[in-house]
Amino acid sequence: MPKNFVEELTWRGMIHDVMPDTEDHLNEAMRAAYVGFDPTADSLHIGNLVPIMLLAHFQRCGHKPIALVGGATGMIGDPSGKSAERNLLDEATLRHNQECVRTQLSQFLDFTSGADNEAVMVNNYDWMKEFSFLDFIRDVGKHITVNYMMAKDSVKNRISNEGSEGMSFTEFTYQLVQGYDFLHLYKKESCTLQFGGSDQWGNITTGTELIRRIGGGKGYALTCPLITKSDGSKFGKSEGGNVWLDAKRTSPYKFYQYWLNSSDEDAEKYIKIFTFLDEATITSLVEEHKEAPHMRLLQKRLAKEVTITVHGEENYNNALKASEILFGKSTSEDLKSLDSETFLDVFEGVPQAELSLSELEDGLDVIGALAEKTGFLKSNGEARRALKENSISVNKEKVGEGYKLTSNDLINDTFILLQRGKKNYFVIKVG
Repeated sequence: MPKNFVEELTWRGMIHDVMPDTEDHLNEAMRAAYVGFDPTADSLHIGNLVPIMLLAHFQRCGHKPIALVGGATGMIGDPSGKSAERNLLDEATLRHNQECVRTQLSQFLDFTSGADNEAVMVNNYDWMKEFSFLDFIRDVGKHITVNYMMAKDSVKNRISNEGSEGMSFTEFTYQLVQGYDFLHLYKKESCTLQFGGSDQWGNITTGTELIRRIGGGKGYALTCPLITKSDGSKFGKSEGGNVWLDAKRTSPYKFYQYWLNSSDEDAEKYIKIFTFLDEATITSLVEEHKEAPHMRLLQKRLAKEVTITVHGEENYNNALKASEILFGKSTSEDLKSLDSETFLDVFEGVPQAELSLSELEDGLDVIGALAEKTGFLKSNGEARRALKENSISVNKEKVGEGYKLTSNDLINDTFILLQRGKKNYFVIKVG
């Protein structure tokens, strides 16, 4: 027996607004629902994970998910939550981005099993590109009044915002285009439900209005809360900007670290929203975490689940290994197994010095490497004292006076890691 979709979302804290009778509608038969994704980049980011999880839970509850890539709407720009217009893209770029998005969604959705509720991907550019402006305003525009459109928060907020340059006609029509998408999918795919963030309620209900007025049927709407962080900073952002799902844009290590660094309060909320763990498992984890919060069990499980879903088990294991390097639980072999990108991610912000390969040919005395050649320690005397105290490591292995650095010490033929004590690191880059 498939799970009740609305009940599943309710305990996970994933419902902001839901149209009356939606739950009954879903319990009657297999239904189709869609979410729109912005194709203006070749990767989704973790801000997109909530609507992705909505579709994934929908499919797991026996229903059919539709992922709509907004090729047409991506050429316009959605005013919701924006204070300025976005850049418009050409068709070739949009098609490329669509394929990248499909690949990422396939980590969460079944597109290929042949089941009745197999996911499908559509692009609204395919049905909008032949629609002339005159046809659109005659067949669609006349059914929605300007008063109705002006009443939407996304429009009111832009027009009343003193710092805003106002709103172009292009953006004003966005809700009509998105509303028509819902009508089109209602007719072609028997799609009766649209999901989105809470800021999308106005656009979604325009679609239900078109279904009622033009399609003579009934559409339903469900929105999820916009995710915030307990400290007030924006969810999905790190110091480097967006946290992307594409490993080339955000490495699996940095991706893992983002979730690992969640506060206790956020981790308790996120593990319900961003993982497929069941209620009993999560309740047990929360209780266990509260007994020993310093162990960060919730954060570790959250980071593990999301990283494996997005990047796979091997990348998760590598990220875990890389994380442990900073906390002294790793070996020289662990360090040498890191690829260059992950190594630089782990030691981002650690002081560096550059040496030439020729300086290692005859072996570089460790005292010179610690002091004169790099400036890691202030003087040869300080270097000798640290070596006598047995507090110096090269690539995680303790060394003493007389040790010489050679090309055998290179990690990925490029780096040598010096360390004093537990937390004082220095990177030598050899070129």
